[in-house]
Amino acid sequence: MKLQSLRIERRPKIMIIPMIDIIFFLLVFFIMSTLYMVEQRSIPVNLPQAANAQLDMSHPILITVTAQGQLLIDKEEMTLDLFKRRVQVELARNRETAFLLRADQQVTYGKVVEVLDDLKSMGVKRIAVAADAKQR
Repeated sequence: MKLQSLRIERRPKIMIIPMIDIIFFLLVFFIMSTLYMVEQRSIPVNLPQAANAQLDMSHPILITVTAQGQLLIDKEEMTLDLFKRRVQVELARNRETAFLLRADQQVTYGKVVEVLDDLKSMGVKRIAVAADAKQR
């Protein structure tokens, strides 16, 4: 009967430090994976390259012209007439609204000029053309 009393009763210890390390590792993993997900949801456009490419506007409205000639505003495809109405609505909200034109390098020059001309004729004052930075 004394056999039971000879055995040292130990309670199992829960190691918190390794558990905290694993939680932080998972947190960093999910943060990094969501950063890559945001980039993948954008419209795939093969931008031309420029030596001095930089973005100096805050919260611009994205206008995208795909290689197939589709016109999109903030990932929403539309016709040229609907595009003009949408730009007018944005300008009615704020006359200083900035527009960022992202055109695929395969798009004809005439299509890009047509979009720029429409923006200028509607009174847009702040237009930027997107480009990728050149690899040196």
